[in-house]
Amino acid sequence: MPANPRNGRPYRRLCDEQRALLLPCWLCGEPIRYDITGPLAQRHRDAFTLDHAVPLSRGGNLLDPANARSAHRKCNSARGNRTTTAAPQRTSRKW
Repeated sequence: MPANPRNGRPYRRLCDEQRALLLPCWLCGEPIRYDITGPLAQRHRDAFTLDHAVPLSRGGNLLDPANARSAHRKCNSARGNRTTTAAPQRTSRKW
């Protein structure tokens, strides 16, 4: 079984470089909680995650800095593998 490239040194270096920029979330524009680290960062919705402008499932490059974006974990998860940055339209259930 091949190793997971997200566990490799080049990916961790890209994450560290992106995190060091202290940019706001590219999806919602709000500040990211860069102070959340360690195991809590893997679950906290406002923590930093590395997002890809072109999703990996759509041919985006995992290690290309031009494809790397800073995002909240919640925003990154909500976007999924869509190529647009707009959140999906939600309709009211009260009709």
